[in-house]
Amino acid sequence: MIARAAPPPEDLAGASAEVLDRLFDVVTARRSADPSISHSARLLSRGTAKVAQKFGEEAVECLIEAVAGNSNKLVGESADVLYHLIVMWVDAGLHPSEVWAELMRREGTSGIAEKAARRTGA
Repeated sequence: MIARAAPPPEDLAGASAEVLDRLFDVVTARRSADPSISHSARLLSRGTAKVAQKFGEEAVECLIEAVAGNSNKLVGESADVLYHLIVMWVDAGLHPSEVWAELMRREGTSGIAEKAARRTGA
């Protein structure tokens, strides 16, 4: 288990999840960019299977750092996972608001109850 000894530094006090919405806008805009100058455009031009593969690779790297207890590296790998997840959303035609709405729908529901409801089709 990775534990932080202290709260985030004060210079991160203004950091928020809004950066994910901005990142989504950037990736969306770069979809039509030249793949030779945009990493996002390059990933998206390679197709869904490659986008998904890259997300999986980054997720595994994140897991490795979590298991190793490397919190500093876990931060960087987590950022990579979020970026590649957003690329996958862009590729699939999803908007972050769809995911945020689903998270809001689940808010306040026990994870155990939520999984049970999925199994029963409720």
